[in-house]
Amino acid sequence: MTIVQAPRAVSTTTPPRASRDTGVDFLRALCVLGVVLLHAIMVGVTVGESGPVFDSASDETAWIAPLSWFLQVMPLFFVIGGFSGLLAYQRMRQRGGTAIGFVAGRVHRLLRPAILTIAVIGLALALLTVSGVPADLIATAGFRYGQPLWFLGVFLLCQALLPLLAASHERAPLRTIGALAVAAIAVDVLRAASGLEGLGFLNLAFVWMTLQQLGFFLADGSIDRLSRRVRAAAGIAALLTLVATFAFGIYSPDLIANMTIYLWHMPVLLLMAGSTAVFALMTGMRLPALDSAGWWAGRPLWLATAVALTALVAVAFTRFESQPALPATSSMRRLVVGTLSGLVGIVLLLALGTSVATALIAIALIAASLRLSSLSSAGAASQSASPTARLVPA
Repeated sequence: MTIVQAPRAVSTTTPPRASRDTGVDFLRALCVLGVVLLHAIMVGVTVGESGPVFDSASDETAWIAPLSWFLQVMPLFFVIGGFSGLLAYQRMRQRGGTAIGFVAGRVHRLLRPAILTIAVIGLALALLTVSGVPADLIATAGFRYGQPLWFLGVFLLCQALLPLLAASHERAPLRTIGALAVAAIAVDVLRAASGLEGLGFLNLAFVWMTLQQLGFFLADGSIDRLSRRVRAAAGIAALLTLVATFAFGIYSPDLIANMTIYLWHMPVLLLMAGSTAVFALMTGMRLPALDSAGWWAGRPLWLATAVALTALVAVAFTRFESQPALPATSSMRRLVVGTLSGLVGIVLLLALGTSVATALIAIALIAASLRLSSLSSAGAASQSASPTARLVPA
């Protein structure tokens, strides 16, 4: 083996837009706030004769459906993810980076915070178990935490496929997004015709990749080049189509019923709900019933506390999440296996719920994912000797 200097990669793509878009950053912040508020307002805690009861306002409440129209922001997350992801990938390519390096960086950025959160939840469930908390309450807490993890898994999948989808976008942008949209429609048609509801899970990929692809059009300026009249007409047509699908019973008008949302602040809401139940049991205080006047009167304080505690937790873990990732692997096989390992870990929690056992297995799988997406020990040693070098046959 001979060490030679790697040639600088030359980008043949159109120069990307500015590295940051303050409007998109502001929209992202509003989306995060909307998600926190929506799910915080849905949490209800009461104490019955058999003990604490954790309710959800999404069950049998008339106001949740119209509210979800204003606070359902997950589609925007994927559009923004496509926008910012494509720009980041283009900048990396201009600096001589590779698709493998980009995906490895995304794996670390998404899964490193997750492994810590899962570990904390697993430890909390273990402590609750040895403390004698009823098993059904522990199972409910684990289910509530694991249920929204679809977002992490789907977003990781979309970002892992971003280099391939970006290349397809460069070659045939309209055909690419059209094929993804047609695939999503075909899945729903087959699901409705066959009665096999499980087929709908395929759209966790096709629908969200379509929206990510829409972000590519925003990033490359294609949408900016359209006239205001065309953009307004497209928006109105999309809204009318959405309303029509609800009016004819194709989809539920409750946007929460069509998707559960992954939330980093879910542990905070579970802690608040548990603390409220414990306080009520210790003091004998009667908690208001879900959707009652007393329950609504306490919502402002509840929402403010949820936002404040979530912000505090985010600040506390910023140092852990912002640590630079290890050098990325140069092996496609290691990266593919690592990415799949992380996805399996997330799907495990989503499918079976979070328990002490599933949390331990998921932590092991995600740790393997982070390790495989990093440079091996031998590769790291050679890279430290020459950061711009690569190994090629003599």
